Amino acid sequence: MPDHANISAAQKAGQVILSFNQADHLREARRIIQHEAAVLQSVAESLSIDFCEAISLMQDCSGTVITTGVGKAGLIGQKIVATLASTGTRARFLHPTEALHGDLGTVDIHDVVLAFSNSGETDELTRLLPCFAHMKVPVIAVTRDRENSLARAASVTIAYGHHVEAGHLALAPSSSTTAMLAIGDAIALVLSQARGFSSTDFARFHPAGSLGRKLTPVDSVMRTGTQVRVARDSETVREVMIGHSQSGRRTGAVILVNQDGRLSGLFTDSDLARLFEHRRDEQLDQSIREVMTANPVTISRHAVLPAAIHLMSERKLSELPVIDEEKRPVGMLDITDVLHFMDSTQQQQLLSELNPAAVAA
Repeated sequence: MPDHANISAAQKAGQVILSFNQADHLREARRIIQHEAAVLQSVAESLSIDFCEAISLMQDCSGTVITTGVGKAGLIGQKIVATLASTGTRARFLHPTEALHGDLGTVDIHDVVLAFSNSGETDELTRLLPCFAHMKVPVIAVTRDRENSLARAASVTIAYGHHVEAGHLALAPSSSTTAMLAIGDAIALVLSQARGFSSTDFARFHPAGSLGRKLTPVDSVMRTGTQVRVARDSETVREVMIGHSQSGRRTGAVILVNQDGRLSGLFTDSDLARLFEHRRDEQLDQSIREVMTANPVTISRHAVLPAAIHLMSERKLSELPVIDEEKRPVGMLDITDVLHFMDSTQQQQLLSELNPAAVAA
């Protein structure tokens, strides 16, 4: 039995005391994870040209990648469908039993089958193989070796080897399903890279939640049209402030462009206030080019929001002009546009960097 008095004293001192059972459980858990990690290392080292052939087969597929498998292998297949679909590859799962009772009608010659089975001898799956052959649908097998029914029927076989399952009984699918999962993820992600799938594409498929916010493109958040003040840098400060005044929601800065329409500078409400504070009224009738911030920090319309937030925080910017490939302004990102994309800690940090006095107040 553990000494509760000593445990309490140790906990107050910041130490963690484990009972004998807890120590055994942690030791076993670590052994299982280390065992599966060693399996993954072996699988990574054993990958061969077959993996590349599988990628080529799926890259050329004009239909759908259909994953299939029974039991735990089937669950791996369903997970890989989700990964494929979210990274730009059309995919769906076909349950072997349902396929034998009519769902084969959803498969055609333009598809590719990605089949998962450790033994390669699962009855429901092997009964499907002659059907796929008759339909001339190529099969990629992810299995432990090349000497089983699935591997012999497949167009390409990715064999990950025989591995002892984890745990004290070494019976429950664990090492084998970990190997399947890792290979499936590698297939999906390498295929995505080969197809040129970008972070912008990824954002389109993940519009919700924190992931969607992280991948939100700048041009979907920026202010445009009448919400942005744009003026020629040859105008005077007075002409700009009077001629480009706006009511309603607007940014606290004017984007200035040269005669070619390319961004040349930025003039903020704070810049105007400083002219009055320093009694430099005469500059109101001078070219705004003389007092603007020339070549200000900008961001591409194709950038994602976290990059803009980082830039505004790092450079202590309240406004960030958004430009196209020819450096023409297409919008403005204001600090208030990004705050609701951040958690409270990030908001406090960014606001304090921009205006410490305001946060303290």
